[in-house]
Amino acid sequence: MSVRRLAEVQPASFAFTKENLEWAQGQIAKYPEGRQASAVIPLLWKAQEQHGGWLPEPAIRTVAEMLGMAYIRVMEVATFYTMFALEPVGKHFVQVCGTTPCLLRGADKLMHVCEKKIGHQKELNEEKSMSWLEVECLGSCSNAPMVQINYDYFEDLDPDSFEKLLDDLVAGRPVKPGPQIERQGSAPAGDKTSLTDSTLYDGSVVGAWKKGFAERVAVKAKEKELAASEAAKPKETSPGEKQAAKPPTDKTKGG
Repeated sequence: MSVRRLAEVQPASFAFTKENLEWAQGQIAKYPEGRQASAVIPLLWKAQEQHGGWLPEPAIRTVAEMLGMAYIRVMEVATFYTMFALEPVGKHFVQVCGTTPCLLRGADKLMHVCEKKIGHQKELNEEKSMSWLEVECLGSCSNAPMVQINYDYFEDLDPDSFEKLLDDLVAGRPVKPGPQIERQGSAPAGDKTSLTDSTLYDGSVVGAWKKGFAERVAVKAKEKELAASEAAKPKETSPGEKQAAKPPTDKTKGG
């Protein structure tokens, strides 16, 4: 991770345009009184957009004043997040992810391409149309190695495809964001290796299970109904059963 410092050459002042000021005030209004500092990141982002892709020091002061925050607190936010460029960047700002998954997949080779095609890190190329920076995780580890160029992600790169991508950008040719190989999103590359049996996800297995379950429930309900019916019937005496004899009456005794 590179050291984060403000650019040596700074503009004298910064002010939001009328349109951006209205937008910023709308963001601040989303938060209750005393919580306006929650809008610091969107306001810094809008200031960066307005200033050609990088965040000057006067803009940091302007945002601090608008939110009633200590200047150093806004400076901490601006210098912590690499989404804020603190020095001038080119028309095409290339951010190369340099965390472990991307490095294991060849991000160091992409950085060599940047040095070859653009120059030193954080410096504009000769045409002042492109610059690059190594950053920490950009959250697309499954498609490593990858880079972010302005607002777009370009994934599954290798030195050749990355060099062609940079050439196309400089020449103004159209480019396709996302995976640069035959892959859909973050799905596994190549042929399917799992969930190849359509019955696992087409509903047929679940449907059969539900039907069998309903049948078993119906059988058990019928058995309970029959058992209850049998228990409610009066008990009948079979022909072979003898009723208990009454004790004989002794007629010799007087009553």
